[in-house]
Amino acid sequence: MEESEGSASGSPITNMAQDYLITILLLLPIDAILSLSMTCKRFKSLTSSNTIWKSLCKRDLGSTCVEALLISSNNHHHHFPWMRLYRQVSLMDSVSCHKLLSEPHADLDFPTARASHSLNFVSDCLVLFGGGCEGGRHLDDTRVAYIGNDFRRKLKWQTVHAGIPSGRFGHTCVEMGDFLVLFGGINDRGNRQNDTWLGQVVLNENKGIGFSWKMLEVGNVAPPPRGAHGACSIDEKRMIIHGGIGLNGLRLGDTWVLELSDSPCHGTWHEIVSYPSPPPRSGHTLTCIGRSRTILFGGRGLGYEVLDDVWLLDTYKGYFKWVQIVYDLQSISDGVSLPRVGHTATLVLGGRLLIYGGEDSYRHRKDDFWVLDISAIPYPNITLQHPTTVSSKKESMTRRMWKRWKSSGFEAKARSFHRACADRSGRYLYVFGGMVDGFLQPGEPSALRFDAELFLVELVLQL
Repeated sequence: MEESEGSASGSPITNMAQDYLITILLLLPIDAILSLSMTCKRFKSLTSSNTIWKSLCKRDLGSTCVEALLISSNNHHHHFPWMRLYRQVSLMDSVSCHKLLSEPHADLDFPTARASHSLNFVSDCLVLFGGGCEGGRHLDDTRVAYIGNDFRRKLKWQTVHAGIPSGRFGHTCVEMGDFLVLFGGINDRGNRQNDTWLGQVVLNENKGIGFSWKMLEVGNVAPPPRGAHGACSIDEKRMIIHGGIGLNGLRLGDTWVLELSDSPCHGTWHEIVSYPSPPPRSGHTLTCIGRSRTILFGGRGLGYEVLDDVWLLDTYKGYFKWVQIVYDLQSISDGVSLPRVGHTATLVLGGRLLIYGGEDSYRHRKDDFWVLDISAIPYPNITLQHPTTVSSKKESMTRRMWKRWKSSGFEAKARSFHRACADRSGRYLYVFGGMVDGFLQPGEPSALRFDAELFLVELVLQL
């Protein structure tokens, strides 16, 4: 009932202290908060305040993301439009692309064209390692470029020459706090690797930004050698890998977890055995969507078919359980373009999974942006005791999972086996390299080319 103006009475909850009310509101979903705002004048005033929306942004977008957005927009906490930010993130449906340039310098050269490399954002820097290039050769260079808060700056790349992993492509490299953890890969002789490396940005007073690698001691147990597998960090102490191409070209379907020790010099590998689990594949992606959940998407299967299935690995309370998220591909607009391999899948602002590029079963490369909305996945209603496949009753809910986003600005070539990484805010995505279509020359069997473009994908907000 509407509280009468000037009344000293009212319900007990509306007479509570404001800080208690805010604490209660922050325990509710956003729909419930908006509903409460229509019940009385006090709730309407409270839920319209900058204080509650700042807290909601931190709750739903993450404190690290919010702080990074404040810095990038040169805004102060008290004047930042928190309610508008929350609303725009909810309605966001497009990206704007910008080509990035490298600042020329005698000792600093731009990375050469490559694919199946690694690209990470860590300690406010881009770190690039390895990959494959023309002639089927591998690369072994590590390059570092400082980004800071200027997301469109001309980059000064520095090359690390000592103590680096051997040359390879198809490896994985994930951020774990201030460190990078690299695993596996394939060299130009076809040898698969299963070594684990730890990397860290270092500040040299005379030489500026640098990077150091060291091999991680993992004991006698390690995953079988492989490349083109998927990997992600699920917190700052654990990394998950799945699948890939093993010895004799066999596609794998195993899942392993690496746990780092308190001092990041040692780690322990162990295999996760779960039934059912994703079928064997390569060229797929693993992406962490929280401290305990990982999404697997796509890849190429045993029969070389290109896949479009979605799996969720739940690691809540120490249990590891794969759950397939079933959805109706035909119910999605332009859904037939979803199956892909060699794409990237990056967690971005708003807790969404932004999938870019890749190729289909005909090796047609893509330049589209798709978003997998994590909130639309009907996983909270599934427990470990229930069947591990989403029932048909929930399939209608999964139709909201996928949405194609519009893109504007710089028109990058369609590509596959590129790499992408997001900054701390999740608003800016950096994309480098990959395989692109070129011009077919006489006597050449294919017009496929390695690419050296670096561009920025910006999630469009009006702040």
